Amino acid sequence: MPTLRSTLGRMAGPVLSLAVLMAAGATPAAATETAGVPDARSCFDARTSLDARFAACSRVIDAGGEAGRDLAVAHCNRAHVRIERRDLDAALADVDAAIRIDPAFACSYSNRGRALAFQGDLDAAIAAYDEALRRDPDFAVAYNNRGDAFLKKGEIDRAIADFDRAVALAPDLVLAYDNRAGAYLRKRDHVRALADLDRAITLAPDRAMSYLVRGNVHRGMQDYERAIADYGKVIELLPDDARGWRNRGLIHLLRYEDRKALPDYDRAIALDPADVYSYNNRARARMAVGDRKGAIADFRKALALSPGLPQALDGLKSLGAKP
Repeated sequence: MPTLRSTLGRMAGPVLSLAVLMAAGATPAAATETAGVPDARSCFDARTSLDARFAACSRVIDAGGEAGRDLAVAHCNRAHVRIERRDLDAALADVDAAIRIDPAFACSYSNRGRALAFQGDLDAAIAAYDEALRRDPDFAVAYNNRGDAFLKKGEIDRAIADFDRAVALAPDLVLAYDNRAGAYLRKRDHVRALADLDRAITLAPDRAMSYLVRGNVHRGMQDYERAIADYGKVIELLPDDARGWRNRGLIHLLRYEDRKALPDYDRAIALDPADVYSYNNRARARMAVGDRKGAIADFRKALALSPGLPQALDGLKSLGAKP
């Protein structure tokens, strides 16, 4: 029978999949030469904020002053913003427009793949990435994104092969190192996962998701001191993101530091009140410090969010309380 702490360890929840999801975004299309109008420059410049890029690309499209590849880029870049906003049907409409205008532009097919992947149609997404790579065999981002789709399908070796190709073509592509690390973690190859994450952090030392995944690797290796340090860095970089807090709270529980876990879970729940695992794990911490009433309330909240959750039912039973 699993111990309480081993059960908590499994209850880290979908953190890795979220980290991978967040790590899989495609880079917007590169800027092309234009007539030099300010809207075009803002639309085509990847450094432009999402809101500003959306507005600029919309003005470029509506003005009718661009044609051919430039107009396709405007549609493709607006699609990218819409994907980030999860306005997926509108994104696909922009991608379709870009492909009609310039069927040879590989980025449009890659963005189509991203939108389809977010809609859950992974096979169609992979077909779109295949099409992007047929048009541009050296398109590193398309390899990265196809690898992410393979990873979501559980085809880990095919995913790693795509991430390998992505980093071979673009050695500074941080997303691919993050994603390959996630794939290696799925295979419990902690050494390779750490090497990729160390590389990602060297390239982008302020990228919180790399620290998050590296914390997961350290947790899997039971190197809790380093895991706490990495999750602490996530909290430093993204103080309003629940994942750093709840993962650090989990490490405190695994180290039997129950009083330290409580404020981390308090903050995680304040930031993400729908996370069932934070309620369940805070209940465990409350049990450990003798807060029976608080533990019962948290277990019941976990059950309200996830009816029939075995850990919460077991917790209430051990406290002699009804669900």
